Amino acid sequence: MSPADIRDVIIEILEDIAPDEDLSSLKDDVSFREQMELDSMDFLDIVMELRKRHRVQIPEEEYGELASMESTVTYLTPKMADI
Repeated sequence: MSPADIRDVIIEILEDIAPDEDLSSLKDDVSFREQMELDSMDFLDIVMELRKRHRVQIPEEEYGELASMESTVTYLTPKMADI
């Protein structure tokens, strides 16, 4: 998957988790928590959806890598390269 494809996947997941959020103005370099009303359970849902939809395993100690769109795409690019 390309970085653009991964970004699209993350947008789809965010739309499912937070359907009332306006994601059209989402900034890639600002943390999700600063831009959206996500709690820790929502964040965990992102991790679970990545596992369910794409079989991507993310160790708990690496959850911080998913703070913003930019860091998430950078982190997931090598993990999802063969998908």
